[in-house]
Amino acid sequence: MEHLDHVARIQQQWAAERPDLDPRPQGIIGRLHRLAIFLREEVCAVYAEHGLTEAEFDVLATLRRSGAPYSLAPGELAAQTMVTSGATTKRLDRLVSAGYVSRHSEDGDQRRRRISLSPEGKKKIDEVMTDHLANEARLIAQLSAAEQSALEGALKSWLRHYEPPQG
Repeated sequence: MEHLDHVARIQQQWAAERPDLDPRPQGIIGRLHRLAIFLREEVCAVYAEHGLTEAEFDVLATLRRSGAPYSLAPGELAAQTMVTSGATTKRLDRLVSAGYVSRHSEDGDQRRRRISLSPEGKKKIDEVMTDHLANEARLIAQLSAAEQSALEGALKSWLRHYEPPQG
């Protein structure tokens, strides 16, 4: 007897109940959804080990990958983390309190604010990023190199239909 995963059982049930419908798309969408739940839990566990939330990691990583001097305007930070400026403000409050980032004005002009990664923040995100990438490597190691390459290509192709190309 063939082993059915959760999604296959759902597809089988729908095929029995509604034979007029094609449940094949659920095979992809349903599995992606379930994988996203499992993977997010695994990824966020690494952030938690370092005392960070997913949102805080996102801010620190965005500042770090922006390059020296690791500083962005609040609007740039919000755009690169794809959240509203209000949500960014909430994230920043804790990171400022922890000493990982600072808020300051550019050239004394209060209208031109910057968010900068502190030396402590740079050290923290470098440590977390090392563990994060090792964890991601562990998670995809269940797939062969050929499967990883094929999956990355298919996902990249699919995502292109939803996300505008970036310079």
